[in-house]
Amino acid sequence: MSRARTLLGLAAASAAVIALAACSSGTTDQGATDAATGADDYGLVTAGTLTVATEGTYRPFSYHEDGSGDLVGYDVELAEAVADKLGLDIEFQETQWDAIFAGLDAGRFDVIANQVSINPEREEQYLFSEPYTVSPGVIVVKEGDSSISSFDDLAGKTTAQSLTSNWYELAQESGANVEAVEGWAQAVALLEQGRVDATINDELTFLDYVKTNGASGLEIAAETDDPSLSAFAFTKDKQDLVDAIDQALAELRDEGVLAELGEKYFGADVSE
Repeated sequence: MSRARTLLGLAAASAAVIALAACSSGTTDQGATDAATGADDYGLVTAGTLTVATEGTYRPFSYHEDGSGDLVGYDVELAEAVADKLGLDIEFQETQWDAIFAGLDAGRFDVIANQVSINPEREEQYLFSEPYTVSPGVIVVKEGDSSISSFDDLAGKTTAQSLTSNWYELAQESGANVEAVEGWAQAVALLEQGRVDATINDELTFLDYVKTNGASGLEIAAETDDPSLSAFAFTKDKQDLVDAIDQALAELRDEGVLAELGEKYFGADVSE
């Protein structure tokens, strides 16, 4: 009788251990399943990792400190903050601009973070997050020049513009005589030398110039009413990821992170 009770007791104990192990195993499997489901919802290239395309040569948005240091920049740090909000690791794939959208289409990465401007043509093919940089076009003049305070005032004035830029067209439409230059650096040099009256460019370019060079002797005289908006870009099948990143951006905006990054790289909040 005693032996029977002992065998029954051992059997009961074994059953309890098996049941407990099964319960524990079920919890672990369920956690792994939930994590996998979350990754599947976003349709990530690699589960648990946000794979981000960026140039790595586009200062101050995406570049290597001192040319060969860590990948840094406004877009880079913002992407890192977003991934952290979503509980994801992050991997950057440095890609030349000419190939960046082809790589996105081919599924090599989940998102582009490289100051992608939102325009109707791109919106037909891609999804975009909420904008995280807002940059109007601006007229830059020498400090103290009160003769230009609007685009109408450019009539008869001379501006320095790259012939391949949208700003060249705007300068012409405003009645300016355009001095052709290769880019911003040459335009600024002509303006500082007094050889032109103004130059038109986007505000981010001017803010970066002042942040990098300090007091420049230049100032903004006027700005456009329709700013350029830049955002993360995705393929059309990534709506769930877009929604999650928009939520992360909203939280980062409320927490002041977007403003802090703007101050760090431009000396101003450029997110709105």
